[in-house]
Amino acid sequence: MIGGGHAGLAASHFLSEHSVDHVVLERGEVANSWRRERWDSLTLLTPNWLSRLPGLGYDGPDPDGYMGSADVAELIARFAAVARAPLRTGTEVRSLRRSGDGYRLIAGDDEIQADTVVIASGACNLPAVPALAAQLPAGVLQLTAHAYRNPDQLPDGGVLVVGASATGVQIAAELQRSGRPVTLAVGEHVRMPRSYRGRDVLWWMQASGVWDQRHDELDDLTRARALPSPQLVGTPERLTLDLNALSALGVELVGRLATVRDGRALFSGGLRNVFALADLKLERLLDFFDEWALEQASATEFAPPERLAPTVPPRAPRLQLDLASGEIGTVLWATGFRPDYGWLDVPVLDAKGSLRHHGGVVDSPGLYALGLPVLRRRKSTFIHGIEDDAREVIGQLAAGLAGSAPARLRAQGGLDPAVVSGVDGDAGDGDLIDPVEHVV
Repeated sequence: MIGGGHAGLAASHFLSEHSVDHVVLERGEVANSWRRERWDSLTLLTPNWLSRLPGLGYDGPDPDGYMGSADVAELIARFAAVARAPLRTGTEVRSLRRSGDGYRLIAGDDEIQADTVVIASGACNLPAVPALAAQLPAGVLQLTAHAYRNPDQLPDGGVLVVGASATGVQIAAELQRSGRPVTLAVGEHVRMPRSYRGRDVLWWMQASGVWDQRHDELDDLTRARALPSPQLVGTPERLTLDLNALSALGVELVGRLATVRDGRALFSGGLRNVFALADLKLERLLDFFDEWALEQASATEFAPPERLAPTVPPRAPRLQLDLASGEIGTVLWATGFRPDYGWLDVPVLDAKGSLRHHGGVVDSPGLYALGLPVLRRRKSTFIHGIEDDAREVIGQLAAGLAGSAPARLRAQGGLDPAVVSGVDGDAGDGDLIDPVEHVV
């Protein structure tokens, strides 16, 4: 297992249920990215009642609240302990390649031979910064959402935030409230209210079955996997944070950043159409919720249908911004993330650097993946979505192992057998037989 986040630990949980010996390799500590790679005020988009892992639901005093990064890290650490995952932290995988009928990994100072490998290292390892960033004037600080922590990091001056998904709108709002003038470059986005008809909008996504739509049922799976995260924020006030809300705060909205030329940022002019398309998609989603509600026996329990006001475009949005004038001190890239497969020496990546897989079964025998967008369902990348995906992928993996002859793990470089092998998937007690490993 490569990756000790919630996806890797969920896979470990089900591997143990199938009595499959395995090891979980984590480059840092448990929940490393939640501890070290998030901004200070970040909260989950999902309410606490929905933040659950296999066998571990929320049991705190605020089911309708939203976890911060430290809370998520604690949840994942608790899950690692409950699942008794055979973790090896501080172990970075530097190479994975085919070897005979299995795979050879270089992890830390060790070499490991395994029948099967599950890649659960996540889809958000590196910031996706466009090439045009190289054209920005040297005097403008460039910061990614990956490196951003709070407004105090930034120098004086205005901020251009590029990207209007959940990350972009949350950081733009925080910076504007801190007293800095903020300009937000807006491209395609998913508009969504925080609450609808008296319930959290994600309750509707869950109850109506939208999140359970399977990858093989979608008309355009590639597009579904590329959709930006919805414009949501988790706050005690349950605020809707859409572009109208940002405009009311004083954030200046401009079109998609098209290029940078001679120190000037040039923006696309189709902002009104971008807004209209996002509003139309929201309308269709709410219509679907309403139709579903009418079919329920408890339909009278819901508040009446409601609609958000259309997104109001600026009267005359700027088409360019002089980045060398001193008006902008920082450009913050909220342009998404991409996986890091620099260690993967198996030809399973497409032209865009994404894993080729079908529902988590990668295009190489014995190689699987978890924790990727719409891996098996629309909810795949959310914490609560991993349970169903992991159960099915690991079930398929275990069935494949059951039909093949077991293979020994061959460890070199002083690898401690206790780290990589256990009895019936339980490692760490020292009551080990021989270092046999089926799954990394």
